[in-house]
Amino acid sequence: MNTNKVSTEEKVELMAPAGSFAAMQAAIDNGADSIYFGVDQLNMRARATMNFTLGDLEEISQRCSEKGVRTYLTLNTIIYDHDLSIVKRVIDAVKKHKITAVIASDQAVIGYASSQGVEVHISTQLNVTNAETVKFYSHFADTMVLSRELSLSQMKAIVDGVKKQNITGPSGKLVEIEVFAHGALCMAVSGKCYLSLHTQNSSANRGACIQNCRRTYKVVDLEDGHELEIDNEYIMSPKDLCTVDFMDRLLDTGVQVLKIEGRGRAPEYVAEVIKCYREAIDAYYDGSYTQEKIDHWMDRLGKVYNRGFWGGYYLGQKMGEWTNKSGSSATTKKVYLGKGTHYYPKLSVAAFRIDAQELKVGDNILIQGPTTGSIESKITELMVDEKFVDSAKKGEECSFKLDTVIRGTDKLYKVLPA
Repeated sequence: MNTNKVSTEEKVELMAPAGSFAAMQAAIDNGADSIYFGVDQLNMRARATMNFTLGDLEEISQRCSEKGVRTYLTLNTIIYDHDLSIVKRVIDAVKKHKITAVIASDQAVIGYASSQGVEVHISTQLNVTNAETVKFYSHFADTMVLSRELSLSQMKAIVDGVKKQNITGPSGKLVEIEVFAHGALCMAVSGKCYLSLHTQNSSANRGACIQNCRRTYKVVDLEDGHELEIDNEYIMSPKDLCTVDFMDRLLDTGVQVLKIEGRGRAPEYVAEVIKCYREAIDAYYDGSYTQEKIDHWMDRLGKVYNRGFWGGYYLGQKMGEWTNKSGSSATTKKVYLGKGTHYYPKLSVAAFRIDAQELKVGDNILIQGPTTGSIESKITELMVDEKFVDSAKKGEECSFKLDTVIRGTDKLYKVLPA
Protein backbone atom coordinates (compact mmCIF):
# COMPACT_ATOMS: atom_id res chain seq x y z
CA MET A 1 0.00 0.00 0.00
CA ASN A 2 1.20 3.52 -0.81
CA THR A 3 1.67 5.50 2.40
CA ASN A 4 3.49 8.50 0.91
CA LYS A 5 1.51 11.72 0.83
CA VAL A 6 1.34 13.24 -2.63
CA SER A 7 0.02 16.46 -4.10
CA THR A 8 -3.43 16.64 -5.69
CA GLU A 9 -1.78 16.89 -9.12
CA GLU A 10 -0.02 13.55 -8.63
CA LYS A 11 -3.12 11.63 -7.59
CA VAL A 12 -5.03 9.45 -9.98
CA GLU A 13 -7.78 11.34 -11.83
CA LEU A 14 -11.35 10.46 -10.85
CA MET A 15 -13.71 10.79 -13.83
CA ALA A 16 -17.47 10.98 -13.35
CA PRO A 17 -20.36 10.32 -15.73
CA ALA A 18 -22.76 13.19 -16.44
CA GLY A 19 -26.06 12.64 -18.20
CA SER A 20 -27.70 15.83 -16.96
CA PHE A 21 -26.79 19.12 -15.33
CA ALA A 22 -27.93 17.73 -11.97
CA ALA A 23 -25.61 14.73 -12.32
CA MET A 24 -22.79 17.00 -13.48
CA GLN A 25 -23.18 19.22 -10.42
CA ALA A 26 -23.32 16.16 -8.18
CA ALA A 27 -20.00 15.04 -9.67
CA ILE A 28 -18.41 18.45 -9.12
CA ASP A 29 -19.69 18.73 -5.54
CA ASN A 30 -18.46 15.29 -4.51
CA GLY A 31 -14.87 15.38 -5.68
CA ALA A 32 -14.68 14.45 -9.36
CA ASP A 33 -11.58 15.67 -11.19
CA SER A 34 -13.29 15.39 -14.58
CA ILE A 35 -16.61 14.55 -16.19
CA TYR A 36 -17.56 12.86 -19.45
CA PHE A 37 -20.81 13.38 -21.30
CA GLY A 38 -22.55 12.94 -24.65
CA VAL A 39 -24.37 15.29 -26.97
CA ASP A 40 -27.28 14.38 -29.21
CA GLN A 41 -26.86 11.06 -31.11
CA LEU A 42 -23.14 10.39 -31.68
CA ASN A 43 -22.26 8.68 -28.40
CA MET A 44 -22.67 5.26 -26.84
CA ARG A 45 -25.68 6.41 -24.80
CA ALA A 46 -27.47 7.98 -27.77
CA ARG A 47 -30.65 6.03 -26.99
CA ALA A 48 -30.81 7.52 -23.50
CA THR A 49 -32.91 10.57 -22.78
CA MET A 50 -30.06 11.90 -20.66
CA ASN A 51 -27.91 13.68 -23.21
CA PHE A 52 -26.83 17.27 -23.59
CA THR A 53 -27.08 19.40 -26.74
CA LEU A 54 -24.47 21.49 -28.50
CA GLY A 55 -26.15 24.52 -26.98
CA ASP A 56 -25.22 23.25 -23.50
CA LEU A 57 -21.45 23.20 -24.16
CA GLU A 58 -20.86 26.79 -23.10
CA GLU A 59 -22.52 26.28 -19.71
CA ILE A 60 -20.83 22.91 -19.17
CA SER A 61 -17.42 24.42 -19.91
CA GLN A 62 -18.02 27.45 -17.73
CA ARG A 63 -19.36 25.61 -14.69
CA CYS A 64 -16.63 22.97 -14.78
CA SER A 65 -13.72 25.30 -15.51
CA GLU A 66 -14.71 27.47 -12.54
CA LYS A 67 -14.14 24.43 -10.30
CA GLY A 68 -11.05 23.15 -12.12
CA VAL A 69 -12.93 20.10 -13.45
CA ARG A 70 -11.90 18.77 -16.87
CA THR A 71 -14.55 18.04 -19.51
CA TYR A 72 -14.59 15.17 -22.01
CA LEU A 73 -17.18 14.82 -24.76
CA THR A 74 -17.89 11.30 -26.01
CA LEU A 75 -17.92 10.83 -29.78
CA ASN A 76 -17.29 7.11 -29.63
CA THR A 77 -19.86 5.47 -31.90
CA ILE A 78 -19.33 3.99 -35.35
CA ILE A 79 -19.49 6.87 -37.84
CA TYR A 80 -21.05 6.70 -41.32
CA ASP A 81 -20.49 9.11 -44.21
CA HIS A 82 -23.71 10.98 -43.52
CA ASP A 83 -22.49 11.62 -39.93
CA LEU A 84 -19.28 13.40 -40.93
CA SER A 85 -20.74 16.90 -41.21
CA ILE A 86 -22.27 16.52 -37.73
CA VAL A 87 -18.98 15.18 -36.35
CA LYS A 88 -17.12 18.23 -37.66
CA ARG A 89 -19.73 20.59 -36.27
CA VAL A 90 -19.49 18.96 -32.83
CA ILE A 91 -15.68 19.02 -32.78
CA ASP A 92 -15.66 22.65 -33.92
CA ALA A 93 -17.99 23.46 -31.02
CA VAL A 94 -15.73 21.52 -28.63
CA LYS A 95 -12.82 23.68 -29.72
CA LYS A 96 -14.82 26.91 -29.55
CA HIS A 97 -16.10 26.29 -26.02
CA LYS A 98 -12.80 24.89 -24.73
CA ILE A 99 -14.06 21.43 -23.80
CA THR A 100 -10.93 19.57 -22.64
CA ALA A 101 -11.04 16.61 -25.04
CA VAL A 102 -13.16 14.23 -27.10
CA ILE A 103 -13.35 10.49 -26.43
CA ALA A 104 -13.31 8.71 -29.79
CA SER A 105 -13.04 5.31 -31.45
CA ASP A 106 -13.69 6.01 -35.14
CA GLN A 107 -10.63 7.05 -37.15
CA ALA A 108 -12.62 9.81 -38.88
CA VAL A 109 -13.32 11.44 -35.52
CA ILE A 110 -9.76 10.91 -34.31
CA GLY A 111 -8.32 12.34 -37.51
CA TYR A 112 -10.50 15.46 -37.68
CA ALA A 113 -10.13 16.28 -33.98
CA SER A 114 -6.36 15.93 -34.26
CA SER A 115 -6.28 18.18 -37.33
CA GLN A 116 -8.13 20.87 -35.35
CA GLY A 117 -5.82 20.67 -32.35
CA VAL A 118 -8.52 19.12 -30.15
CA GLU A 119 -7.21 16.71 -27.53
CA VAL A 120 -8.21 13.09 -28.21
CA HIS A 121 -8.78 10.23 -25.78
CA ILE A 122 -9.05 6.70 -27.21
CA SER A 123 -12.30 4.96 -26.19
CA THR A 124 -12.48 1.47 -24.73
CA GLN A 125 -14.34 0.54 -27.95
CA LEU A 126 -10.95 0.36 -29.70
CA ASN A 127 -9.96 -2.48 -27.37
CA VAL A 128 -6.45 -1.36 -26.35
CA THR A 129 -4.76 -4.39 -24.78
CA ASN A 130 -1.00 -3.84 -25.17
CA ALA A 131 1.69 -1.16 -25.19
CA GLU A 132 2.29 -1.43 -28.94
CA THR A 133 -1.32 -0.40 -29.59
CA VAL A 134 -0.78 2.52 -27.23
CA LYS A 135 2.25 3.49 -29.28
CA PHE A 136 0.25 3.29 -32.53
CA TYR A 137 -2.46 5.66 -31.31
CA SER A 138 -0.02 7.93 -29.46
CA HIS A 139 0.36 9.96 -32.66
CA PHE A 140 -3.21 11.14 -32.10
CA ALA A 141 -4.10 10.72 -28.43
CA ASP A 142 -2.81 11.67 -24.99
CA THR A 143 -5.04 9.31 -23.01
CA MET A 144 -6.24 5.77 -23.74
CA VAL A 145 -8.97 3.75 -22.08
CA LEU A 146 -7.91 0.11 -21.78
CA SER A 147 -10.07 -2.85 -22.66
CA ARG A 148 -12.26 -3.89 -19.73
CA GLU A 149 -11.19 -7.52 -20.07
CA LEU A 150 -7.61 -7.07 -18.81
CA SER A 151 -6.20 -8.21 -15.48
CA LEU A 152 -4.35 -5.94 -13.05
CA SER A 153 -1.02 -7.47 -14.06
CA GLN A 154 -1.76 -6.79 -17.74
CA MET A 155 -2.66 -3.18 -16.91
CA LYS A 156 0.62 -2.76 -15.05
CA ALA A 157 2.56 -4.21 -17.97
CA ILE A 158 1.04 -1.61 -20.29
CA VAL A 159 1.75 1.26 -17.89
CA ASP A 160 5.33 0.04 -17.45
CA GLY A 161 5.66 -0.35 -21.22
CA VAL A 162 4.60 3.26 -21.80
CA LYS A 163 7.29 4.44 -19.39
CA LYS A 164 10.00 2.08 -20.66
CA GLN A 165 9.41 3.00 -24.30
CA ASN A 166 8.79 6.67 -23.46
CA ILE A 167 5.51 6.68 -25.40
CA THR A 168 4.33 10.27 -25.59
CA GLY A 169 1.18 11.77 -27.05
CA PRO A 170 0.70 14.96 -29.09
CA SER A 171 1.15 17.04 -25.90
CA GLY A 172 4.68 15.70 -25.51
CA LYS A 173 3.80 14.04 -22.19
CA LEU A 174 3.69 10.31 -21.50
CA VAL A 175 0.40 8.79 -22.64
CA GLU A 176 -2.02 8.42 -19.73
CA ILE A 177 -3.70 5.08 -19.13
CA GLU A 178 -7.35 5.10 -18.09
CA VAL A 179 -9.49 2.21 -16.82
CA PHE A 180 -13.07 1.71 -15.73
CA ALA A 181 -13.36 1.46 -11.95
CA HIS A 182 -17.08 1.08 -11.28
CA GLY A 183 -20.42 0.53 -12.99
CA ALA A 184 -22.25 -1.58 -15.53
CA LEU A 185 -20.43 -4.24 -17.52
CA CYS A 186 -21.47 -5.70 -20.86
CA MET A 187 -21.24 -9.36 -21.88
CA ALA A 188 -19.49 -8.26 -25.11
CA VAL A 189 -15.78 -7.48 -25.39
CA SER A 190 -15.37 -3.82 -24.40
CA GLY A 191 -18.99 -3.14 -25.27
CA LYS A 192 -18.89 -4.20 -28.93
CA CYS A 193 -22.21 -6.07 -29.06
CA TYR A 194 -24.49 -6.98 -31.94
CA LEU A 195 -27.43 -8.62 -30.16
CA SER A 196 -29.85 -5.72 -30.43
CA LEU A 197 -28.78 -5.09 -34.02
CA HIS A 198 -29.69 -8.68 -34.91
CA THR A 199 -33.01 -8.71 -33.05
CA GLN A 200 -34.30 -5.14 -33.43
CA ASN A 201 -32.02 -3.53 -36.03
CA SER A 202 -30.91 -1.20 -33.26
CA SER A 203 -27.13 -1.06 -33.08
CA ALA A 204 -25.38 -0.89 -29.72
CA ASN A 205 -22.33 0.37 -31.60
CA ARG A 206 -24.38 3.38 -32.67
CA GLY A 207 -25.46 4.06 -29.08
CA ALA A 208 -28.88 2.38 -29.47
CA CYS A 209 -28.54 -0.80 -27.41
CA ILE A 210 -31.88 -2.21 -26.22
CA GLN A 211 -30.11 -4.41 -23.63
CA ASN A 212 -31.19 -7.88 -24.72
CA CYS A 213 -28.62 -9.23 -22.27
CA ARG A 214 -30.55 -7.92 -19.26
CA ARG A 215 -33.48 -10.29 -19.91
CA THR A 216 -34.36 -13.85 -18.89
CA TYR A 217 -34.06 -16.69 -21.41
CA LYS A 218 -35.09 -20.29 -21.99
CA VAL A 219 -33.02 -23.10 -23.48
CA VAL A 220 -34.86 -25.18 -26.10
CA ASP A 221 -33.86 -28.73 -27.03
CA LEU A 222 -34.18 -28.64 -30.82
CA GLU A 223 -34.54 -32.44 -31.08
CA ASP A 224 -37.52 -32.99 -28.84
CA GLY A 225 -38.75 -29.44 -28.15
CA HIS A 226 -38.29 -29.50 -24.38
CA GLU A 227 -37.78 -26.08 -22.83
CA LEU A 228 -35.65 -25.33 -19.79
CA GLU A 229 -36.05 -21.98 -18.07
CA ILE A 230 -32.75 -20.79 -16.67
CA ASP A 231 -33.44 -20.12 -13.02
CA ASN A 232 -31.76 -17.69 -10.64
CA GLU A 233 -29.40 -16.02 -13.11
CA TYR A 234 -29.69 -13.60 -16.00
CA ILE A 235 -26.99 -15.50 -17.87
CA MET A 236 -25.90 -12.66 -20.15
CA SER A 237 -26.20 -9.84 -17.62
CA PRO A 238 -22.99 -9.38 -15.60
CA LYS A 239 -22.95 -7.88 -12.15
CA ASP A 240 -21.57 -4.35 -11.96
CA LEU A 241 -17.85 -3.72 -11.72
CA CYS A 242 -16.67 -2.51 -8.31
CA THR A 243 -13.02 -1.88 -7.41
CA VAL A 244 -13.32 0.05 -4.16
CA ASP A 245 -12.49 -3.13 -2.23
CA PHE A 246 -9.15 -3.57 -4.03
CA MET A 247 -8.37 0.06 -4.75
CA ASP A 248 -4.83 -0.34 -3.41
CA ARG A 249 -4.03 -3.08 -5.91
CA LEU A 250 -5.66 -1.16 -8.75
CA LEU A 251 -3.69 2.02 -8.07
CA ASP A 252 -0.48 0.04 -7.59
CA THR A 253 -0.66 -0.72 -11.33
CA GLY A 254 0.17 2.92 -12.03
CA VAL A 255 -2.94 3.78 -14.10
CA GLN A 256 -3.55 7.51 -14.18
CA VAL A 257 -7.34 7.80 -14.63
CA LEU A 258 -10.25 5.95 -12.99
CA LYS A 259 -13.53 6.14 -14.88
CA ILE A 260 -16.95 5.64 -13.31
CA GLU A 261 -19.63 4.26 -15.65
CA GLY A 262 -23.16 5.61 -15.50
CA ARG A 263 -24.21 8.41 -17.86
CA GLY A 264 -27.73 7.00 -17.74
CA ARG A 265 -27.83 7.01 -13.94
CA ALA A 266 -29.59 9.43 -11.61
CA PRO A 267 -27.80 12.27 -9.75
CA GLU A 268 -27.82 10.41 -6.42
CA TYR A 269 -25.90 7.53 -8.05
CA VAL A 270 -23.23 9.93 -9.31
CA ALA A 271 -23.05 11.71 -5.95
CA GLU A 272 -22.67 8.58 -3.82
CA VAL A 273 -20.34 6.65 -6.12
CA ILE A 274 -18.03 9.62 -6.69
CA LYS A 275 -18.01 10.39 -2.99
CA CYS A 276 -17.04 6.82 -2.08
CA TYR A 277 -14.31 6.58 -4.71
CA ARG A 278 -12.95 10.01 -3.78
CA GLU A 279 -12.61 8.82 -0.19
CA ALA A 280 -11.04 5.51 -1.26
CA ILE A 281 -8.48 7.21 -3.50
CA ASP A 282 -7.56 9.71 -0.81
CA ALA A 283 -7.29 6.90 1.77
CA TYR A 284 -4.88 5.01 -0.51
CA TYR A 285 -2.57 8.01 -0.73
CA ASP A 286 -2.65 8.98 2.95
CA GLY A 287 -2.24 5.41 4.20
CA SER A 288 -5.67 5.09 5.83
CA TYR A 289 -7.17 2.52 3.42
CA THR A 290 -8.62 -0.13 5.77
CA GLN A 291 -11.09 -3.00 5.71
CA GLU A 292 -13.39 -1.06 8.01
CA LYS A 293 -13.59 1.76 5.47
CA ILE A 294 -14.05 -0.70 2.60
CA ASP A 295 -17.06 -2.26 4.37
CA HIS A 296 -18.56 1.20 4.85
CA TRP A 297 -18.04 2.16 1.19
CA MET A 298 -19.55 -1.11 -0.02
CA ASP A 299 -22.64 -0.55 2.12
CA ARG A 300 -23.09 2.96 0.71
CA LEU A 301 -22.53 1.86 -2.88
CA GLY A 302 -25.18 -0.79 -2.40
CA LYS A 303 -27.79 1.86 -1.62
CA VAL A 304 -27.77 3.31 -5.15
CA TYR A 305 -28.43 1.63 -8.49
CA ASN A 306 -26.47 -1.60 -8.97
CA ARG A 307 -26.85 -5.15 -10.30
CA GLY A 308 -24.69 -6.61 -7.57
CA PHE A 309 -20.91 -6.27 -7.53
CA TRP A 310 -17.82 -8.18 -8.64
CA GLY A 311 -14.25 -7.31 -9.57
CA GLY A 312 -14.67 -7.75 -13.31
CA TYR A 313 -11.78 -9.43 -15.05
CA TYR A 314 -9.24 -7.37 -13.13
CA LEU A 315 -8.52 -10.08 -10.57
CA GLY A 316 -7.93 -12.74 -13.21
CA GLN A 317 -11.42 -14.23 -13.50
CA LYS A 318 -12.29 -15.32 -17.01
CA MET A 319 -16.03 -15.82 -16.55
CA GLY A 320 -18.47 -13.16 -15.47
CA GLU A 321 -20.59 -13.20 -12.35
CA TRP A 322 -24.23 -12.89 -13.41
CA THR A 323 -26.95 -10.88 -11.75
CA ASN A 324 -29.90 -12.84 -10.36
CA LYS A 325 -32.66 -10.29 -10.87
CA SER A 326 -33.97 -7.74 -13.32
CA GLY A 327 -33.06 -4.12 -12.68
CA SER A 328 -31.38 -2.69 -9.64
CA SER A 329 -30.35 -4.40 -6.41
CA ALA A 330 -30.09 -1.06 -4.60
CA THR A 331 -31.06 -1.23 -0.93
CA THR A 332 -32.80 2.17 -1.06
CA LYS A 333 -35.18 3.96 -3.44
CA LYS A 334 -36.34 7.53 -3.85
CA VAL A 335 -39.99 8.59 -3.92
CA TYR A 336 -41.04 11.93 -5.39
CA LEU A 337 -42.62 14.40 -2.95
CA GLY A 338 -42.67 17.86 -4.49
CA LYS A 339 -40.90 20.94 -5.88
CA GLY A 340 -39.02 23.86 -4.40
CA THR A 341 -40.89 27.15 -3.97
CA HIS A 342 -38.56 29.48 -2.05
CA TYR A 343 -35.34 29.77 -0.08
CA TYR A 344 -34.82 32.11 2.89
CA PRO A 345 -31.06 32.75 3.05
CA LYS A 346 -31.07 34.67 6.36
CA LEU A 347 -32.81 31.76 8.08
CA SER A 348 -31.23 28.97 5.98
CA VAL A 349 -34.71 27.59 5.38
CA ALA A 350 -36.03 25.88 2.26
CA ALA A 351 -39.69 25.75 1.26
CA PHE A 352 -41.32 23.01 -0.83
CA ARG A 353 -44.82 22.27 -2.03
CA ILE A 354 -45.79 18.63 -1.43
CA ASP A 355 -47.34 17.19 -4.60
CA ALA A 356 -47.42 13.52 -3.60
CA GLN A 357 -47.00 11.25 -0.59
CA GLU A 358 -46.25 12.73 2.85
CA LEU A 359 -43.11 14.20 4.43
CA LYS A 360 -42.46 13.46 8.11
CA VAL A 361 -39.94 14.48 10.75
CA GLY A 362 -37.17 11.89 10.70
CA ASP A 363 -37.41 11.22 6.97
CA ASN A 364 -34.25 11.02 4.91
CA ILE A 365 -34.54 13.20 1.82
CA LEU A 366 -32.85 14.01 -1.49
CA ILE A 367 -33.04 17.39 -3.22
CA GLN A 368 -32.03 17.42 -6.89
CA GLY A 369 -31.86 20.03 -9.61
CA PRO A 370 -29.80 21.28 -12.57
CA THR A 371 -27.82 23.74 -10.43
CA THR A 372 -28.24 22.12 -7.03
CA GLY A 373 -26.98 18.68 -8.05
CA SER A 374 -27.94 16.03 -5.49
CA ILE A 375 -28.16 16.94 -1.80
CA GLU A 376 -28.89 14.51 1.03
CA SER A 377 -30.43 15.61 4.30
CA LYS A 378 -32.65 14.50 7.17
CA ILE A 379 -35.78 16.25 8.42
CA THR A 380 -35.23 17.15 12.07
CA GLU A 381 -38.01 19.74 12.25
CA LEU A 382 -40.80 20.73 9.88
CA MET A 383 -43.09 23.74 9.57
CA VAL A 384 -46.45 24.25 7.85
CA ASP A 385 -48.22 27.64 8.05
CA GLU A 386 -45.46 28.90 10.37
CA LYS A 387 -46.18 26.15 12.90
CA PHE A 388 -44.00 23.17 13.80
CA VAL A 389 -45.64 19.93 12.71
CA ASP A 390 -44.84 16.23 12.59
CA SER A 391 -45.75 15.86 8.92
CA ALA A 392 -46.64 17.74 5.72
CA LYS A 393 -49.31 16.27 3.50
CA LYS A 394 -50.08 16.46 -0.22
CA GLY A 395 -51.10 19.99 -1.21
CA GLU A 396 -49.34 21.68 1.70
CA GLU A 397 -46.31 23.95 1.55
CA CYS A 398 -43.71 23.09 4.14
CA SER A 399 -40.34 24.46 5.18
CA PHE A 400 -37.29 23.12 6.99
CA LYS A 401 -33.69 24.00 7.77
CA LEU A 402 -31.25 23.50 4.91
CA ASP A 403 -27.80 24.99 4.38
CA THR A 404 -27.96 24.64 0.59
CA VAL A 405 -29.81 27.22 -1.51
CA ILE A 406 -32.71 25.61 -3.41
CA ARG A 407 -34.48 26.76 -6.57
CA GLY A 408 -37.86 26.37 -8.22
CA THR A 409 -36.42 23.73 -10.55
CA ASP A 410 -35.41 21.52 -7.60
CA LYS A 411 -37.32 18.36 -6.78
CA LEU A 412 -37.75 16.84 -3.34
CA TYR A 413 -37.62 13.08 -2.78
CA LYS A 414 -37.99 10.80 0.24
CA VAL A 415 -35.42 8.00 0.55
CA LEU A 416 -36.92 4.67 1.61
CA PRO A 417 -35.68 1.08 1.98
CA ALA A 418 -36.06 -0.72 -1.37
